[in-house]
Amino acid sequence: MNKSEYLQQIDANIAAGKFKDNWASLREFNVPEWYQKAKFGIFIHWGVYSVPAYDSEWYSRNMYIQGSKAYEHHLKVYGNQNEFGYKDFIPMFTAENFDADEWADLFKQAGARYVMPVAEHHDGFQMYKSSISHYNTYEMGPKRDLLGEMKAAYEKRGLTFCVSSHRAEHWFFMSHGKEFESDIQEPMQCGDFYWPAMPEPDHQDLYGSPPTAEYLEDWLIRCCELVDEYQPSVFYFDWWIHNAAFKPYLKKFAAYYYNKGVEWGFPVAINYKHDAFMFGAAVPDVERGQFAELKPYFWQTDTAVAKNSWCYTENNDYKTAEEIIRDLVDIVSKNGSLLLNIGPRADGTVPDEDRDILLRIGEWLQVNGEAIYDTSFWRIFGEGPTEVKEGQFTDGEAKVFTSEDIRFTVKDSSLYAAVMVFPDNGSVHIKALREGSPHFHGIIKNVRILGYEDQPHWERSEEALTITAAGMKSSTPVVFKLELD
Repeated sequence: MNKSEYLQQIDANIAAGKFKDNWASLREFNVPEWYQKAKFGIFIHWGVYSVPAYDSEWYSRNMYIQGSKAYEHHLKVYGNQNEFGYKDFIPMFTAENFDADEWADLFKQAGARYVMPVAEHHDGFQMYKSSISHYNTYEMGPKRDLLGEMKAAYEKRGLTFCVSSHRAEHWFFMSHGKEFESDIQEPMQCGDFYWPAMPEPDHQDLYGSPPTAEYLEDWLIRCCELVDEYQPSVFYFDWWIHNAAFKPYLKKFAAYYYNKGVEWGFPVAINYKHDAFMFGAAVPDVERGQFAELKPYFWQTDTAVAKNSWCYTENNDYKTAEEIIRDLVDIVSKNGSLLLNIGPRADGTVPDEDRDILLRIGEWLQVNGEAIYDTSFWRIFGEGPTEVKEGQFTDGEAKVFTSEDIRFTVKDSSLYAAVMVFPDNGSVHIKALREGSPHFHGIIKNVRILGYEDQPHWERSEEALTITAAGMKSSTPVVFKLELD
């Protein structure tokens, strides 16, 4: 099918389907129930940028910015950019040790409920078999449909398959290579790997450097091809789709995708950042950050096991599993979900550091998962002195939680209270559950600790619900299950 026919197919779907390409119709979208219950997913940044394994997943841009550390590194290791450009990494991306089943088993052990591989990053290389461009893993590099292999392996284990597209930024991502003698030179046309390499705008300028209709139509078709060929349950967009030029195409894509979900018989969702979508038409996502307070709407944060990069680099600065578990607890208490990224090596192996973090999270969820999965938020998210910074790119520093920081979730007839840092003396005081509390005036039948056989001592006073478990030690959050009458 040529591009003209594909665009006609998209329009026909919208004309015949429930969802139309306007915000009023798209706001009839409902967040899938499974998504709200899942709470924890895995993001995967893996691609050609994993070959140099330097700086970050933005290597394809930065190696062409004169004077940058990636530029200097490239000169030193690979030579001049006009002799060895980014495209020359493609044959080196062979994924020779990639085993989708092995990854799926790891993610299952980690306690994830959904998995989201990056289908196409800013570099423009597709991780799947495509009829839109020859620059994909089926025709080049590994010569395999990597996304298709992942989908089969994940779904076989009950993991919900999702995808992300970071294609929008490719409009300008390779442009700095035109500023000096490199392999990125005019003339270029649609279909070329580096096309269109337009001047880079202010990333938050809503009107700057608007893409052409040719580029936007190509973007739309690439997204719809992913929908048609891989039927993802969530479709994630990175930033820059909030540029004004994308708006008509975003609406078309959302209507097409939501209609496909109706056709398939299972609900789907879109992730977006900033205000690219009208509120209520998709699920908002906060990159490397979270909200300070409970939200009445479902949301997601995406962050990575490494602080410095989304992809594998040889010098990744890793978070601890304990930090990530506390973030998970905090996010879920505020009606959110955590999408945690790992960065495999170019050969398809998962670094030991990533693997160890995932397995540690999985061990905690094995014991405490009932306070996370399938839960909903309580009337307040929690209590305690630690203030969580609000917004994107706020998770670079570890939060210093205390034994007074408590987070709540609820399921069936149980209220769960997670103590972020369990005190050495084993005595926890929950002020929100005190006698006469404005938040709770109910009956507590019993209190127990998840994963702890001994019955803790508990009593309510006008100061707090005090729970004592002498001898209990833990470096990760401890969860109390309160059975209510």
